[in-house]
Amino acid sequence: MKRILSFAAVALLALGGWIGWNQFAKTRKHSVSFYAMDTPITLTAYGPRGKRALSLARARVKQIESELSVTDPRSDVGRLNAAGGAPVQVGEDAAALTAFALRMNALTDGAFDPTLYPALRAWGFTTEERRVPEAAELAELLKLAGAERVHLSGRTLRLDEGSMLDLGAVGKGFAGDEALAAMAAAGVESALVNLGGNVQTLGVRPDGQRWRIGIKSPDGGLIGVLRTAAEAVVTSGGYERFFTGPDGQIYWHILDPRTGAPARSGVISATAVGPEGRICDAMSTAYFVMGAEKTAAFWKEHGSPGFVLLAEDGELWVSEDLNARFAVDPAYADAKVTVVRR
Repeated sequence: MKRILSFAAVALLALGGWIGWNQFAKTRKHSVSFYAMDTPITLTAYGPRGKRALSLARARVKQIESELSVTDPRSDVGRLNAAGGAPVQVGEDAAALTAFALRMNALTDGAFDPTLYPALRAWGFTTEERRVPEAAELAELLKLAGAERVHLSGRTLRLDEGSMLDLGAVGKGFAGDEALAAMAAAGVESALVNLGGNVQTLGVRPDGQRWRIGIKSPDGGLIGVLRTAAEAVVTSGGYERFFTGPDGQIYWHILDPRTGAPARSGVISATAVGPEGRICDAMSTAYFVMGAEKTAAFWKEHGSPGFVLLAEDGELWVSEDLNARFAVDPAYADAKVTVVRR
């Protein structure tokens, strides 16, 4: 009898140890940080398959960078921009993302425009030679912009001569989508990717709770914290890349497609929230260009992606679908909050 009890006790101890180890393995955190797509990137995965999943996800991000980089003459986009109007055969990613970017351009009535690279370059945002172009110069450069100057047939791309394609405003969101897909395919159920402030999540946290994602404010603090699950949280802000001109005015890198100059919509931070990173990436830019009133009208019509906007006057605009799970930071406790309802 004592032997049976002893055996049972050992078995229970072993079972308890196995349960403890299994729980540890499920919640074990794996992370990798690297630089790609002109931004610092951190990938985090939980569980026993996390390490291998991160390797696959990192490789996928680097592959996307090699295909889409606007500054790499060997990339699909680089070759296209240097082709002088000749057709170029591109890979599946470049073709699919170009088609997506053109759809987003149409959906946003041009607020999102992937053809503004000549104007962006004139401002010096692609180099360290920042300057304020003359209005006449911008007017000429805008003649080279427009979705109608991009021609896609299957995997053959062609630009009208002088035009340039830049998929940077959807590339990080796409890379985040693909990184999470690679981790999910490897058996990971809980993961988070941070691509230079673009945050995307797979599932929920290992403890079963929603992720808590901070939305950065222009002063480096937080506007608030959003509870999310399997979502992308992408912010476009005038404070991210900017310079002060000789006139003392601040100029940022998010351009208005109508003027070729920095967008002045009254919004200084636009966050888009939804299940797909590529959509949120494009729409955070579009929301910034649209401004609060047009963003509210767009969301009322389409219902997604959700948004958090910070206006120049300090007012916060939040879509109804996010309001219940968005906590305003104490720094903005006195801010007026407008909840947009459908």
